[in-house]
Amino acid sequence: MTKIAFIGLGNMGGPMAQNLVKAGYDVCGFDLVPEALDQLEQAGGSKAESVKEAAESASVVISMLPAGKHVESLYLGGDGLFKAIDCSCLVIDCSTIEADVAKKVGLQAEEQGIGFIDAPVSGGTAGAAAGTLTFMVGGNAETVEQARPYLEVMGQNIFHAGGAGAGQLAKICNNMLLAILMTGTSEALKLGIDNGLDPAVLSEIMNKSSGGNWVLEKYNPVPGVMPQTPASNGYQGGFMVGLMAKDLGLALNTAAGSRTATPMASLADNLYRMHSIRSGSTQDFSSIIQLYDPAD
Repeated sequence: MTKIAFIGLGNMGGPMAQNLVKAGYDVCGFDLVPEALDQLEQAGGSKAESVKEAAESASVVISMLPAGKHVESLYLGGDGLFKAIDCSCLVIDCSTIEADVAKKVGLQAEEQGIGFIDAPVSGGTAGAAAGTLTFMVGGNAETVEQARPYLEVMGQNIFHAGGAGAGQLAKICNNMLLAILMTGTSEALKLGIDNGLDPAVLSEIMNKSSGGNWVLEKYNPVPGVMPQTPASNGYQGGFMVGLMAKDLGLALNTAAGSRTATPMASLADNLYRMHSIRSGSTQDFSSIIQLYDPAD
């Protein structure tokens, strides 16, 4: 049985690892939060006391970490995994990080003969639980094909965007657009609500008209319109405001490097930073609609 080491068992990594367990893989996980380790164990996986213990004799290492500094430390640090794993081991990083960090880790992996891909995801916690994520993958074609059986367990769509770091660039562009869609859709819905329209009816009208978009179809920000969304659960779960602000920062830094004009992303970034200061960073990113309500 193939052993998979899964590093980072948070809101996304936890259900992804559990889907690998359900598919029959021997999954050994590590996380700094004991409850996350317990959940994996209850699902049929095993837990490790350290990263190295999790990766011992593993054929595949998958990581889902908060930021580039964590990924760089995991693989390239003084006690990094690239010094401990066999060159036959396949490494899949699903974190959303700077493309330059992904390229750096990928280059070091290549020099050591280790197969590495950056494979950030889209689809949120619901997609992670259902195994319907979209993977945006950077790396050489041979390594992508080697990783495909594992990615297919966790997701429905796998796109090879290019070489190392290309997956991160695609993810940054996607989330930049998502933030713009969420802020704009929230603004339109709030205008309708303030003038007496039923948000559910307005949402249906816009979604079947030229204003239709993914937010209206899958992730409505108004409580009660879609029962299964974070908006209808007190804006809990899903994709946190702090993470969206982080991804917008990545997009704007990338745009500065390429001298790309991103005025809409800059505005969305300011709105999410304002919202984070006002309401905290742990609510779902669809809670940005609250920023448009002067009564709050």
